[in-house]
Amino acid sequence: MFWFRQGLCFLPAFLVVWSSCTFVVSYIIALFRGDVDIIFPYISDTGANPPESCIFGLMTFISSCAGTATIYARYKYVEKLTEQNSLVKPGLNKAALGFGFAACFGMCIVATFQETAVTPVHDLGALVFFISGVVYIILQSVISFQASPHESSICVRRFRLFFAIVASAAFFPSILDYRFYITSAVCEWIVAFSFICFFLTYINDFKTFKLQ
Repeated sequence: MFWFRQGLCFLPAFLVVWSSCTFVVSYIIALFRGDVDIIFPYISDTGANPPESCIFGLMTFISSCAGTATIYARYKYVEKLTEQNSLVKPGLNKAALGFGFAACFGMCIVATFQETAVTPVHDLGALVFFISGVVYIILQSVISFQASPHESSICVRRFRLFFAIVASAAFFPSILDYRFYITSAVCEWIVAFSFICFFLTYINDFKTFKLQ
């Protein structure tokens, strides 16, 4: 059996690959059209003008759908894993689910309201996405350690904690004023790819179960 057919590992795998392509493809198109500078534009700037805005919006919406499915599957996995030993409080798992869904909703807003069309709504969606996303991966890191040793290996747990710390540290500089453009843009990319790397750690766990 191919590895991506084991359990539900295709969900995080697809999310990681598709989200990476979303950022990279829109950046390449915007760069070749001369719509952005080559050195660290804001992610939203790479999808601000057509045709890249159309591609960015569509791919981001698909990413949000894949993220919603992955986050829900992770919630059910933790619920089932700990229902016997009660290592993880149900409220913590539900809180992570709520923040994860909020992050995906923020992605939908970003995808639907382009930066140049409705800037305040777009910025609000991006803020919801980043704040909720950072809180989600922090909570999931806590859950991973609380569920030890029944969940992931110690190496995976440490990787999750590392990406949660990186995303948290890079978040505040990412919302700095435009005067700190380069720092803000670099940190925005760091936060985005910290999310992607975090979901990458789900792949091995998702091989072990399916939803009924």
